[in-house]
Parts: sequence; structure tokens; C-alpha cells
Amino acid sequence: MLKRGRDRAIDAGRLAGIDWVTGDAERLALRSMSVDAYTIAFGLRNVTDIGAALMEARRVLKPGGRFLCLEFSPVDAPFFRQAYDLYSFVVLPGLGQLVAGDRDAYRYLAESIRRFPRQNELAEMMRAAGFERVRFRNLTGGIAALHTGWRL
Repeated sequence: MLKRGRDRAIDAGRLAGIDWVTGDAERLALRSMSVDAYTIAFGLRNVTDIGAALMEARRVLKPGGRFLCLEFSPVDAPFFRQAYDLYSFVVLPGLGQLVAGDRDAYRYLAESIRRFPRQNELAEMMRAAGFERVRFRNLTGGIAALHTGWRL
């Protein structure tokens, strides 16, 4: 994924000021207070210790730095949740089997979303990690949410 993102950035002419690094979100090989922004998309749900990853994100941010997290979220609206659960636990694994030959990977996706903290719980975890001005915005009825916070 990193190689693909780098290739896209090169194709778009965006090279200045970007370092491409692979690492452990719970133990980043970056100096404290060394980055302006920290973004993670559809990855926080896969770390072993979300709280540790959030504290590490805050550690590497400079004062005034912003944290942004785009992640799948548990859907709250009852009717929409029922339809989404049907899609997630029946349709999506079936498509995964048909297209990729891997039903279990797509079942894992649905299960990991269900286990992920609800939007307000993740916001509280961010505050506990030291982020300020924490906010979130639901997207597509809460299927995904964008959480933001600042190191002030």
C-alpha cells in the first residue's frame, strides 16, 4: 500500500516534504514532536493496542499538529444497521469468496468493524491520549467516521 501511495504521489508530482516510512503504529521510529500531521485511514482498527497507538501519534506530533483518523464505525441507526449487517456478514463475504477466493478475510473486516470502539468512545480515547479539540464526523450514515484532534 505504501508503494502504491508513493507511486500515485509521484504521478501527481507531489514529492516535496514527504518521507515514506513503514513502521509499527505503537512504536514509531520518529522523534518526539517531529511531524506536523498524522493521518491513518482504515488502519487503527487493526492495531493491537489502540490507546498506545494514539499516545504514539500524539508523541510524534509537533505542538499545533493535527491528528486525523478515517475509520469504519459501528452503525447506530437500527434499520440501517440491520441492512448493513446483512451486507457485511452475508453479501460481502460471499463477494470476497467469488472475487478473491477468500471469504474469511471479508468476514474479518465485518467483525473488526463491530469490535471497534463507537465514535464517542474513540473520541474519549483520543482525549485520554492527550489530544485536544477532539471532534468526529459520521460519513455515510456512520459506516465510517472522521476523527480529528490537535496536539496543543
